Amino acid sequence: MKVLIGILICLIVGLGVYKIYEHWTQIQEQNSLEQKVEKGPNIDPRTLPGLPWQLDLKLTEAQQAGPEAFKRFVEQLRKYPDVKDPRLAWIELDYAVLISSSDPLKAKQIFYDVKKRTPTDSPIYPRIRQLSKTYD
Repeated sequence: MKVLIGILICLIVGLGVYKIYEHWTQIQEQNSLEQKVEKGPNIDPRTLPGLPWQLDLKLTEAQQAGPEAFKRFVEQLRKYPDVKDPRLAWIELDYAVLISSSDPLKAKQIFYDVKKRTPTDSPIYPRIRQLSKTYD
C-alpha cells in the first residue's frame, strides 16, 4: 500500500510540475508576441510609397548635411504634390528626432502633426507609437 501511495504522490507532483512548466512557456510566448507587436514590423523607409525616386538622392544629401539643410529640404518637400504620406510622415519624424535635443518644442509639434494625420493602419504607425513614449 505504501508503494501505491508513493507512486500516486510522484504522479501528482509530476503533473503539477508539468502544468507549471506549461503555464510558464505560455507566458513566455505571450511576452515575446507583445514585444514583437510593440516593435512593429521591420520597415525600410525607402520602400514606403509617397516619394518620387528622383528625390531619394537629395534626401540622403540633406540628411547628411545637418539639421538646417534637412529642415529646408523638408519644407521644400511639402510643396511637391507628388510627395505624400507615409513617406513624408517618416521623413518628418526623422527630422523631429534630429532636432529633439536642440528644439524639443518644435520636435513635439512636428510629431503631433504627423500623429494627427496618420491613421492607425498606416505602416508607420508602430514608429509613431514607439516615439509617443518620448513625445507624450
